Amino acid sequence: MKYLSTRGSDSDKLLTFEEAVLRGLAPNGGLYIPECIPKLPDNWQEKWADLSFPELSFELLSLFIPSTAELGGIPPEDLRKLIEKSYSTFRSPDVTPLKKVSEYEYCLELWHGPTFAFKDVALQLLGNLFEYFLERRNQEDGKKHAHHITVVGATSGDTGSAAIAGLRSKENIEIFILHPKGRVSPIQEAQMTTILDKNVHNLAVDGTFDDCQDIVKALFNDVQFNAQHHLAAINSINWARIVSQIVYYFAAFFALRKQQPSLDLSKVQYVVPTGNFGDILAGYYAKRLGLPMRRLAVATNENDILQRFWASGRYEKEDAGEVHETLSPAMDIMVSSNFERLLWYLAHDSSDAPTEQEKVREAGVQVVQWMETLRSEGSMQVDQAQLELARRDFVAERVSNSETRAAILRYYRKDQDHASYLIDPHTAVAFEAANRLSKDAKYPQVILATAHPAKFSEAVVSSIASESDEKSAQEFFNREVLPKEMDGLLEKERRVEFVDPADSGATKLEKLVNRTKDIIDQNSFP
Repeated sequence: MKYLSTRGSDSDKLLTFEEAVLRGLAPNGGLYIPECIPKLPDNWQEKWADLSFPELSFELLSLFIPSTAELGGIPPEDLRKLIEKSYSTFRSPDVTPLKKVSEYEYCLELWHGPTFAFKDVALQLLGNLFEYFLERRNQEDGKKHAHHITVVGATSGDTGSAAIAGLRSKENIEIFILHPKGRVSPIQEAQMTTILDKNVHNLAVDGTFDDCQDIVKALFNDVQFNAQHHLAAINSINWARIVSQIVYYFAAFFALRKQQPSLDLSKVQYVVPTGNFGDILAGYYAKRLGLPMRRLAVATNENDILQRFWASGRYEKEDAGEVHETLSPAMDIMVSSNFERLLWYLAHDSSDAPTEQEKVREAGVQVVQWMETLRSEGSMQVDQAQLELARRDFVAERVSNSETRAAILRYYRKDQDHASYLIDPHTAVAFEAANRLSKDAKYPQVILATAHPAKFSEAVVSSIASESDEKSAQEFFNREVLPKEMDGLLEKERRVEFVDPADSGATKLEKLVNRTKDIIDQNSFP
């Protein structure tokens, strides 16, 4: 298995898994995808039925990772150890347990990792992959620090803390995390900035998440700067993030089959709170691999570029060009980076080219055209056949702030349909979307939970406070909800640098990029 860029590759050169992971983003700005979708074993439903999460992860990752170092892969025993190490940090023995909430609703709790967010599932593994590949390269060269990387990532909240937890104090790695100043929750900010390990650097950017993401892309596209610092990506543009998240869709399938043996699992809908499109894209790969499901539901907040795409086929920034601040800040994104991977498949699968090689080439050309049009005009359009392909596998819903609050309160209350269940605002967006989609025809739905509700205490407390006064709600939250790991977190010492538009460069982005470069130059490897 090798990997290609969504925007084509130089001389059609394919990368190994190791190269794709360490590079993260292709030099031409594209995202890496596997050259083909592997085939599941014929008897996978029986063979994998009783596997633990690490064992299931090994089976699925082995489909995408060659078993020899010579091919840029990982020998099986090494891969097993990396996976076991990655998930030994989780509080649940199931890693991603499936909880029945009502007759038709099941919540896949993805927040049992070190930072109480779904991104721990991928980033605990990615940190160990980085460390493994660097150590192997240094051993091959006979020099301890010949190979090192500077990890640069943008976060709307949870990616940053999860990446830092996965990379802190790892040898040969410096990590720089950019977050939009004042636009992440207090707990998220504290989880990032109170980590004082020498290789961890937090940068608060005067702007939005999209500004942070644009800075990261600009750094990767600067060939000289990238080569100087050996940049590596931890955002979901990194293929390792996506492939590791495929696993919990299969874990949910097997958990649901055990809980409801008579259920027709081909009718299950997976509902995913969606910002940068990585979490739900993993479900798309699971579906392409052959996991039975009805479809995938994109649940967006008021930043609804994805919902509008499924309504019209037009991927378009809003006229105002501004990101709305919502109760679910991890989804406050104007342009979803991982959507480019889906666009590649829409172009590829709708092509009538006579050979696979020509389909791949045409898809890369089409994606380049779409991305250039989006950059220059603020929108791009797929044709009707491509839109129908997207609608075959996905449906999308938009959920407002008021609807998010109502969903948090509704599930917190006990009623005839479900017991009390407290959810964070991102997960609430998905529950509200799920309710709307199944209103007229009941069918089983798996809702993917983004984070522990304690990570968004202000939004949760203010939503349930109508049950009582806010003081009582806060006391309940502190007593019953707040994990001991977060107690006193807001009072800990912090370290953070600020990135504001310094007096250099012509545009705001150029100013932010130049300031970020200065910080990396001062703090990264010599």
